[in-house]
Amino acid sequence: MNRLSRHPATGRAHPAVLVLLTAAAVAAGIAIFWMRAPALRIVEIPMLEHDDMPVAIAPAPDGSVWFSIDFANAIGHVRGGKIERVTKHGKNVDALGLAVDAQGNAWYADAPAAAILKVTPAHEVTATSLGTPIARLGRMAAAPDGAVWFAESTTYSVTRLRDGELKRFEIESERGGPFGVAVAQDGTAWATLQSANALLRIGTDGTMETLEIPTRGAGPSDIAVAADGTVWFLEFRTNRIGRYAAGQFSEVAIPEGIGALSGLTIAPDGSAWFGAMRGAALGHVEGGKVTMHKLPRDDAKPFSVAADAQGRIWYADIRGYIGRVESGR
Repeated sequence: MNRLSRHPATGRAHPAVLVLLTAAAVAAGIAIFWMRAPALRIVEIPMLEHDDMPVAIAPAPDGSVWFSIDFANAIGHVRGGKIERVTKHGKNVDALGLAVDAQGNAWYADAPAAAILKVTPAHEVTATSLGTPIARLGRMAAAPDGAVWFAESTTYSVTRLRDGELKRFEIESERGGPFGVAVAQDGTAWATLQSANALLRIGTDGTMETLEIPTRGAGPSDIAVAADGTVWFLEFRTNRIGRYAAGQFSEVAIPEGIGALSGLTIAPDGSAWFGAMRGAALGHVEGGKVTMHKLPRDDAKPFSVAADAQGRIWYADIRGYIGRVESGR
């Protein structure tokens, strides 16, 4: 049964923010605040199985939400406020890649099966083999043309699956380490290259461009693209939020006590949201400031976040919950 979660000590959520302005934030025109803020209305739904660990999350056009479950032989689907488990063959491991297309089909990067699964709203499951004996797969994104893109470390590539055909865009260096993937509204694909400390841009004509991140050892992970083409990404190792726009990089640091950044999404209003597993919080970047909102449970670990068409922010908490922030406010 759904429940409105509250802070265990106070009985209510207590988003707050700390005032900290860094040189990088000034350059980007972004401030960081950690102060009292209006409480977010957060609803959390516990997993059906005690050991289920939700990892990736993706809203569907019909208002439902899909999520992956690590170490389980199922994919999760939230409909009408209730969780359903869609059984699949074999257990999930590193269930990082999940996306939903315009028709409401969920796509899942099944590393143990070395395949990409398609799960329809009616819960019919089909698979496309990657043609490799093993697979190491990262994040996944759906494109406007119906394709899905995903990071495929096994073949040192960012791969597109469209109409049943795989197209691998191989990275020049074997140290590329693709992880995060996003697709812009114009069809341009973006990826983070963790080991190369860079972003990868793949144009609609197939041309590839590597953009080195100025900060050394940034550890770029999740990535998202706003409607205006601005690229946002997490710097996991340096605990910063990166931004690439008009050919320029900028970044902002996150305050002490907040870290292990994971999950990134762009809301319909153009603001960015991300998860912080150290600090049990969600971060919100809007109007030149970053606000950190404490989650209801002190042990919360939001690994993935995603915005739906109504502006609600969903998160997958690996402690065993799917959370929803009403209207992102």
